[in-house]
Amino acid sequence: MTQQIPIPSHARADGPAGPDGTHALAPDVAYQRHTLVNVIFIGPPGAGDRGWVLVDAGIPGSRGAIQKAAASRFGPDARPSAILLTHGHFDHVGVLEDLAMAWDAPVWAHPLEAPYLDGSASYPRPDPRVGGGLFSLISPLFPTKPVDVGERLQLLPQDGSVPPLPGWRWLHTPGHSPGHVSFWRPSDRLLVAGDAFVTTAQESVYAVAVQETELHGPPRYLTIDWEAAHASVEALAQLRPEIAVTGHGRPLKGPALREGLDALARDFAIVAVPHDGRYVEHPARAEDGTAYRRP
Repeated sequence: MTQQIPIPSHARADGPAGPDGTHALAPDVAYQRHTLVNVIFIGPPGAGDRGWVLVDAGIPGSRGAIQKAAASRFGPDARPSAILLTHGHFDHVGVLEDLAMAWDAPVWAHPLEAPYLDGSASYPRPDPRVGGGLFSLISPLFPTKPVDVGERLQLLPQDGSVPPLPGWRWLHTPGHSPGHVSFWRPSDRLLVAGDAFVTTAQESVYAVAVQETELHGPPRYLTIDWEAAHASVEALAQLRPEIAVTGHGRPLKGPALREGLDALARDFAIVAVPHDGRYVEHPARAEDGTAYRRP
């Protein structure tokens, strides 16, 4: 089974869901869970058209719930100023093409993630040998083909700024994918970590269902560079976040979050890296082209 860093339940950062199905993390930040994955809404309630930003775009079939929550939170027909992506795996871009078209919204991502978002390259194949549960075993069935939002795709600038979100920074946190990024707001130390680390054993159907509070490395079956993934967790731990929301699992807060991240960074090789697997000894990387396959 996947190992974990246990976290006490009082470290959960989310309260009860509101009528729109979102959980508030800050006055202007909320998340919505879609079975397997979280999407993030950033902007003050009632922000109106182009007054807010969506981070990640859920699983296939989640378009209606995302649009309903956006309308309730920001106003009828309120479109985002942008869609930001932590990365382009299937469970984070499930309705990206539909939403980008419906909202006529630009899509921002890291340059190394662009081939997966403009139709030109597929991700490396998932690895069912990494263990941890049913999702790992069935991972070869997960889609790896790219989406194509090339006409709307914008590349995050090298200076670390996030043009649609003044006051936020993006951090390159590769390992789970070549162009994976996390988003960081220094003013309140709020971290949107994507899948750089997660707070549930995403490999296990049971763990995903019960959503216990614990820290894990990135989902194993799609992580292609464990050395880079370790360095990314170390970098995020050094931020000392007050609140962290990840792509999978419950958001966490406070000293327990920081202590857990320290432990995950320290013991990453023991608790996160699989004993065996395609990418443990032979990582797939952007530098040598092995991270990109013909679609």
